[in-house]
Amino acid sequence: MSLIDLLTGNTGNQVAEQAENKFGISKNQVIALLAVATPLIISYLRNKSQDAKEAEALNSALDKDHNGSILNDASQIEARQAEGGSILGHIFGDQKSNVENQLSQNTGISIDKIGPILAMLAPVVMGYIGQQKQQSNVGAGGLGDLLGGILGNASSQAQAQQSNPLNDILGSVLGGGQSQSSGNPLNDILGSVLGGGGNQQQGGGGLGSILGNILGGK
Repeated sequence: MSLIDLLTGNTGNQVAEQAENKFGISKNQVIALLAVATPLIISYLRNKSQDAKEAEALNSALDKDHNGSILNDASQIEARQAEGGSILGHIFGDQKSNVENQLSQNTGISIDKIGPILAMLAPVVMGYIGQQKQQSNVGAGGLGDLLGGILGNASSQAQAQQSNPLNDILGSVLGGGQSQSSGNPLNDILGSVLGGGGNQQQGGGGLGSILGNILGGK
């Protein structure tokens, strides 16, 4: 299962539906948030995995708690929300509030709801990575390449299938995230892709205009 299949398939829809029911946010808005936030989470994990201790910690967490069962059990999504908050705190560190503010500004979802929705998403993303890790049979030393491959494959798929706004969003985000091999993903993705507007590859306003279209001209 590719990252795009995860977001556009049953699992992504389950997260969106539960968030819609719990927070009163339109399903399309939530899906747009997932499309932007998921590559960002994976990019941060990829950067962290360049450090041997972080890679070992991530490898251990994946083996212990994230076997992919959440992808087939929607009841875990809300039940593991508190755990998801802890995951995000570790991934983003002191940039967590900045990330949430940027995502709020670019999706129109209020800041008080961004964190809880991302906390529902985080265990799903970790479960997906854990599943991919098992299928690829990699250890701590191979996590960086695994995560880079997930992003690269999703980028190629999104750009090859730009038939709907979600693929446009993913193509734009992943294109920006992959454009620099090093540096801070917050700057690469949120700064250059979400904040850049008119200077983006997508033309006509970049990701902001795509989000505007899917969210009904926000």
